[in-house]
Amino acid sequence: MPTTDKVDDNSRVIIIGASAGGVGALLRLAPQLSGDLAAPVLVVLHIGSHRSHLPELLSAAGPNEALFARTGTVPRPGRIYVAPPDQHLLLESGVLRLSRGPKEHHARPAIDPTFRSAALDRGPRAVGVVLTGMLDDGSAGLQAIKACGGVAVVQDPGDAAQPSMPRSALAAGPVDHVAKLDAMGNLLNALAQPAEVVEPVSAPDWLRVEHALSLGKTTMQELATIGAPSAFTCPDCGGALFERHEGRPVRFICHTGHAFSLRSLAATQEQAADDALWSGLRALQEKEAILRRLAAERSSEAAAAAIALDEADKLAAFIDRMRTVVRAAPTSAAAEDVVQPPEEPSVETGQSA
Repeated sequence: MPTTDKVDDNSRVIIIGASAGGVGALLRLAPQLSGDLAAPVLVVLHIGSHRSHLPELLSAAGPNEALFARTGTVPRPGRIYVAPPDQHLLLESGVLRLSRGPKEHHARPAIDPTFRSAALDRGPRAVGVVLTGMLDDGSAGLQAIKACGGVAVVQDPGDAAQPSMPRSALAAGPVDHVAKLDAMGNLLNALAQPAEVVEPVSAPDWLRVEHALSLGKTTMQELATIGAPSAFTCPDCGGALFERHEGRPVRFICHTGHAFSLRSLAATQEQAADDALWSGLRALQEKEAILRRLAAERSSEAAAAAIALDEADKLAAFIDRMRTVVRAAPTSAAAEDVVQPPEEPSVETGQSA
């Protein structure tokens, strides 16, 4: 049964976020971590709702036991807690909590909610780590950790399989450490040591309101205190997106809690537009088939059948032009794994499934 004891107030917690290329990076990092690591490790990887073997892989790769996080568990030093498929991993009052709250960057689990909760819960004792990945999930959350006095660590972009997430994290604001993966283990072993007594840092209002919104604990009126309505709509629910006044990077949030950066919004809208174009093409093809069926059914009425066939032929010509347009639609370099979870090695073979 999950325990409800609280974690030691002086202990640190390490939170690692990764996306594309993350499995390989984590498997390289796991054996570097000390067997008597002084802090628990929370891991968030963009796996969507797909089945994951990450805990077994990490347990086999290094000296620390890895397991899926469970609500009510107190994270213990030396253990690795992995966000399960389709659930955000949060830290509240020193206890783990899983949530099927609104997606962020069109992802669940997402990195920003975990970083944000750790910033509010552990303050200066939170250590956030951004590893390889595309787009910029984790950038806003890492700045939340910094805003609350915590430590920000970023993988050297030149060392990352996918440098976009590390680069975005560095561009969003100051960080404390930039390290290559082979040096990351020693750094985290040192940062895991209990924190010295420090003055608590008051969390900014934008952070508290945004986190409460993601938990369904605030209102649209409170959202308006940290942001203003933008010209964009939420691609996940169709609601109005508010642009946050403070914090970096630029952040858009709807009143149900879906959240995006400019880059993840572009990537998600690209997929929505592509889906709409193909849906429209399908509807036109069905209309053509109905017209031809109507002409066949009215074969005894020559004039009516001829009209239906003429409309079907004209529509078929239009469909051919539209099919060409749809297939030639430009794609953005911003589109990436946030809408297509990365492949993960299987436990049995270590090869991509």
